[in-house]
Amino acid sequence: MSKVYIIKIGGNVIDNPVATQKFLSDFASIKESKILVHGGGKIATQVAEKLGVTTQMIDGRRITDEPMLDVVTMVYGGLVNKKVVAQLQALKCNAIGLMGADAGVILAKKRPVGVIDYGFAGDIEQVNATQLLAFINQELTPIIAPLTVDVQGQILNTNADTMASAIATALAKAGTEVNLVYCFEKKGVLLNPEDDDSVITDINKEKYAQLKADGVVSKGMIPKLDNAFAALDQGVKEVHIIHADNVHAQTGTKLTL
Repeated sequence: MSKVYIIKIGGNVIDNPVATQKFLSDFASIKESKILVHGGGKIATQVAEKLGVTTQMIDGRRITDEPMLDVVTMVYGGLVNKKVVAQLQALKCNAIGLMGADAGVILAKKRPVGVIDYGFAGDIEQVNATQLLAFINQELTPIIAPLTVDVQGQILNTNADTMASAIATALAKAGTEVNLVYCFEKKGVLLNPEDDDSVITDINKEKYAQLKADGVVSKGMIPKLDNAFAALDQGVKEVHIIHADNVHAQTGTKLTL
């Protein structure tokens, strides 16, 4: 295979059925080999409320206690993942829905308790690139939910941006040319968060450090960019952060070392 695209789609797009359908139609039409990593969106919070499970968030990150772990496993690994797979099958994209436990594709460990106890949150230890490439060689498109597993078989809630970066890195180390694409509801990294057209088209490490120091890049964008640069450091060829509507053109923000 000449190239593999690792594409991550954000939860805010998953929350919007029209935006999801448009994105999946574009994704299905990509001719090159591809893997999709999806976020969870607000559906888990809505289901948790119906089940009487309290949602706890700290700095935009979900605290995954035992009842919430059951909810995110059902929602991310079941409802969201299988809906995406079903829609892709209708678009003639032969998709296979996975989480970290399936075929042992992603092994993680429970995050140690620090200042904040995130509960059953997973930090990735290993990605089985050989197995993912085997799926691709069978002309299957892996659709990966943001759930991993540890060596004891414990399911763990795992950040989808980090998963996409780790998968891209593992495939690059296995000798595959990899492009990592983060798709979300904005046109790219914005100079002014209030102006959707203020896209910063190119960011290297030096410029990223300056943008952070100036407070231009903050909050949820920092872990996304940290993951992106980590992938570039490990041999991923290109990283783009773009609007979900631009998955073909890949116009948005391009990251370089």
